[in-house]
Amino acid sequence: MNGMRLAVSWLTVLPVRGPDDVDRAAGRAILLAPMVGALLGAGAAGLLWVLTWAGASASLAGLLVVGALALVTRGMHLDGLGDTMDGLGSYGPPERARQIMKGGGAGPFGVAGIVFAIGVQAFSFAALADAGRWFAVAIAVATGRVAVVLACRGTTAAPGTAFGILVANTQSALASAGWSVAAVASAVLAVPDRPWLGPVAVVVALTASAILVRHCARRFGGLSGDVLGAVIETTVAITAAVLSLAG
Repeated sequence: MNGMRLAVSWLTVLPVRGPDDVDRAAGRAILLAPMVGALLGAGAAGLLWVLTWAGASASLAGLLVVGALALVTRGMHLDGLGDTMDGLGSYGPPERARQIMKGGGAGPFGVAGIVFAIGVQAFSFAALADAGRWFAVAIAVATGRVAVVLACRGTTAAPGTAFGILVANTQSALASAGWSVAAVASAVLAVPDRPWLGPVAVVVALTASAILVRHCARRFGGLSGDVLGAVIETTVAITAAVLSLAG
């Protein structure tokens, strides 16, 4: 229960108080992150349906859902994406890149990354709404949190990153494989007339997130909370984009 409470308090704005001993529960919280993702995904799919049912255009509904997800997650993941893009675009040594990421401001790379991620997610959600693929929206959001479990396996924390120290290398091979298989299996139902497309979308997105994590670990000297935020946003965007190809 401590792990679930911490996962909810970390990943949402829901009024759930995390445990006092965060160090002991951090690994369990990451392990349970996909369950929080499933909750967020169900909410996103439901909101998208309500908005389109109420007469909103699919594009407006998609954008509002992305905004709602940012609101319910405190905008942390988008902030992490922006900081990560600024760090990657700095072309300085790891120490300089980490300093830029901690700066608090948003540079051109960060702004571009955030705008691009929001746009891809919004347009993809709109396409899925037009096709009535509500479950596909939930799968995309949940897969972003599965990517977090994979990111916290076999990684070290970047120097000076408190969150990275808590979660880096806390996940087992069994946990990573189990959540990956669950995501792929669930995705079969995302596009019923093309049952292969959902698993392909999940595999492509998780592979891309793994490449991003590996590159960031080399570039920044390890894993950080900002990188995990970037992983979530890019994984959701890629999963939703591939799923939207069903038309």
